[in-house]
Order: sequence, then structure tokens, then C-alpha cells
Amino acid sequence: MRILVISDVHANITALEAVIADAGDVDETWCLGDIVGYGPDPNECVERIAQLPNLTCVMGNHDAAALNIMPVTTFNGDARRALEWQIERLKPENLDFLRTLPYEPQVRWGVTLVHGSPRDPIWEYIINTLNARMNFPAFETQVCFVGHSHLQMAFEYVPSNDRILLTVTRPGDLLALERRAILNPGSVGQPRDRNPRAAYAIFTPETMGWRPMRVEYDIEAVQERIRTGGLPEKQALRLAEGW
Repeated sequence: MRILVISDVHANITALEAVIADAGDVDETWCLGDIVGYGPDPNECVERIAQLPNLTCVMGNHDAAALNIMPVTTFNGDARRALEWQIERLKPENLDFLRTLPYEPQVRWGVTLVHGSPRDPIWEYIINTLNARMNFPAFETQVCFVGHSHLQMAFEYVPSNDRILLTVTRPGDLLALERRAILNPGSVGQPRDRNPRAAYAIFTPETMGWRPMRVEYDIEAVQERIRTGGLPEKQALRLAEGW
């Protein structure tokens, strides 16, 4: 079985389509939240993800803000402006789909799925070994998949010396998940690891294999839609360099 794991699409339909095409045939798709936010294509991304067969999707903080579950004032200026722009344009049926997304962590194939962290499903970032360590007691499965940070990485717990091992995973390399681990597939629509290619991962549950992937997409086309739509220039500039 091949499962496509995506996160942080952020209203970038061009990157999303590139990921879906590059992944090829998959049996399921797991989306770790933030379908909307930042980018120019909120309706297109919601509609495309909603149509994917055998989909499991959790709610991200930008999704929550689009639904007024979380106030947009908690976001920085550019993020808030983009959300306000999207809220004005999201179709009622697409808002209805976002409302169906669970806030709490989900478990599929013995894997915990969450946007932020097991301790704080919406807002906490897992970006270092300290907050990874604090989150291992918060889930019961062997592995947990998270998004939110836009960073493609893995944290593994090594019981022999009680250490947390941080790995910045290399695209295409297969990681055999033999220990407890927290893994992030990176961001589809707005990578922040200085690699502008759209990020995702393929998970094979029978062998507990995790393969992070990257794919190029037409960044200039997305930048043009951002500028034409009057969204913050920062959201266009960052796509080209992955920050």
C-alpha cells in the first residue's frame, strides 16, 4: 500500500497538482491541514483535495481561521491579510468541507495524524528535539505525522540512551521506521527549508517505510496570481527561494 502524505498546501493549486502527478497511483491520501492560507487558490485546493479518494484530512490553524474558529488577529500582518482575502472568496460549499475536518488527532494504520503537535493539534510547532521530546508522551502509536512547520524532517526516540535524534531527511531516501518517531512531510505550497520544490512523502504502512519527496512546479505562475490578486508581495517572493 502507498499512502500520499501532504501538508500545508496553502492555496497553491499548481504545487498541489504537481505533487499529485509526481506521486502517481496511491491507495490513500493523508492531509495534515492548512489547505488554505497565504496563496491565491483556496477554492481550487479545497475542491481538489475533497475529491481525492480514501482521504483523511485534519484541520490546520489557517483552516480554523478561515472558519472563524481561531481569530485572524492571532496571525502576523501578511498572513492575516491573506486570510481575510481568502475568507471573502471561499465558496460556501468549500467552507462546509473545511468544517468537516477534525480538530483532534486522528489515527490511521497505527499512525497518529495531526497538524501542529499531539499536545496542541492546531498551534504548536515541532521544530527541535526539546519540543519533540515533550510530545512523545502525548501519542500512543509508534509514529506520528505532523505538519505546520513547513520543514521536511524526522525526530526519532532512541531508548538505549534516551536521546531524540533529529534527521533532516533527504528527498528520495527511504527511512525505515523502527523506532518511535515524529515525521513531517514538509509543505506542498510554501516550503521553508530553502528548497522551493513542493514537498510531500510516501508512506508504506506494511513495511513502515517513509520516503520524503520533492517536485518542481511553475512558481512564476503562482507568483503572478498572487500579484494579480493583490495578496502580500512577501507571499510571492518567498516561493522562489523556499523561506
